Parts: sequence; C-alpha cells; structure tokens
Amino acid sequence: MKLASPGESIGLIAGNGRFPIIFAENAKKLGYTVSAVAHIGETAPELEQAVDRIHWIRIGQFNKLIKALKDDGIRQAVMLGGIKKTHLFSDVRPDLRAIALFSRLKLWKDDGILRAIANEIESEGIQICESTFGLHNILVPEGPLSKRRPTGKEQEDIEFGWIMAKEIGQLDIGQCVVVKDRVVVAVEAVEGTDEAIRRGGALARKGAVVVKRSKPQQDLRFDLPAVGPKTIEVMQEVKAMVLAVEAERTIFLDREEMMELANRAGIAIVGIARV
Repeated sequence: MKLASPGESIGLIAGNGRFPIIFAENAKKLGYTVSAVAHIGETAPELEQAVDRIHWIRIGQFNKLIKALKDDGIRQAVMLGGIKKTHLFSDVRPDLRAIALFSRLKLWKDDGILRAIANEIESEGIQICESTFGLHNILVPEGPLSKRRPTGKEQEDIEFGWIMAKEIGQLDIGQCVVVKDRVVVAVEAVEGTDEAIRRGGALARKGAVVVKRSKPQQDLRFDLPAVGPKTIEVMQEVKAMVLAVEAERTIFLDREEMMELANRAGIAIVGIARV
C-alpha cells in the first residue's frame, strides 16, 4: 500500500511518553491531519493540543480503538509510545475482541503481542506504518554526540554491553543493559529503561554505562528504542556516565534539551551502527 501523502490523514495509536506528541507535532508540520486514539492513565493529556482529533479509551478496549479510527476515515496509522507491562497484571479490562485476540497468543512476549494487535487492525483495512514515519530527522546518528567522549575503559563496557543487549533482545526480554567493569549490573524487563538504569546505577554506585539497542528481530512498526531528557535525568540520579544507543534505529526525544543536560553533567553519548 502506498504511504499517505501530506494533506491526508494519519492515525496515531498513542501510548505513554513524549514520542506520540513529537510525532503529532512533526506530522502536522509536514501537512498531515492527525487523528489519535489515546489510552487513559498512560497517554499524556498534552497530546490533545497536538492533534486534530482524539479519542480516549481504556487499555483493552480494542473494538473502540478500531471504531474510532474507522469513524475518522483512517487508512494508515502508527503505534507510538509504550504501555506499561505492569498494567497486564492490574488495570486491563479487555473487551471480547481483545480477549479473543489474546487467547490466540501462545507466548506473551512484546513482539508477539504487538504483531497480533497490528495484524488485527490491518485486517480491518488500516495499515500500520513504521514508527519512523515522517521522523527520519530525529533518528540518532552514528558517532560521538556529546562534548565528552567515552574513555578507553568506558569503550570496553560499551562493546561488552552492546553484545549483551543483543542477547537479551534476542530473548525478547528488553532493549537496555547497564554495565560496570564489563559486568552486567541490570537488565531491562517489565519495569522499563528508567527503572533499569536506577537499579543498575545504584548497584554500580558510580560510572555505569547504559547501552540500549533494538532487538535483532525488531519490527520497525513499533517499540523502537527512544531516549530523551528524562533518560539523562535518571542517569544523573545514579551517576551513570555513558549512554550508548543504536544509530538510525533510536529516536531522539527533545534532542537539544537532552544534549544540553548531558553536556552539563559530563555524560558521554554515542550512536553505534548495527553491524
């Protein structure tokens, strides 16, 4: 299917964080009309000011999600922002369609869940586009990005963490590891990147290296790694000193603010190309 052109409508299935807002603002600058489906308790209320139309649903209201997109005439959409996996144990009140969808899943892994959701939406004639749709200007480039560059010892931790992050990604556990002296001190799981950094940084005490990359089997339609000012603030809390992320597959959220914070704190940031 041909991608939507400026002047047409694009759907936004929004989770938490700044990513959906940045997408919406950028898409409107490019001339798109943005119709969002947002999740109560997850999506930032500020998204309302960044889109043309918005529909609020609860997690698991799958029929309502599809109806909202179809009522707005949406033929293409993106899925952006996370939904905390801890909600699966408490807040989800799925409708019958969601129950039927989830009952067909053999394993409750991130990729499997997201692919199943995307396939169900596409069965209704709504194409799910890559999450970088219209956003190539905010992908992390390759090479050193901060004023301070990693030391030789830090570079060794980056290389070690890069391999370890690939392994946990292959197992569909998470996208981030925290390393100190070539020892993995934390692995991201359901708690998300920020909490993994806090936990790993507390164990490392000072000088931890944070490595984040997409999974080897990454579906580019959803769940690309993203970093922003909050990432740096959390690293500052625990005195982590290096952030290494995958170039061309990681989203920069509020880049200028993030780089200013990193440079002020002496945190090194580097983009690594996938080999």
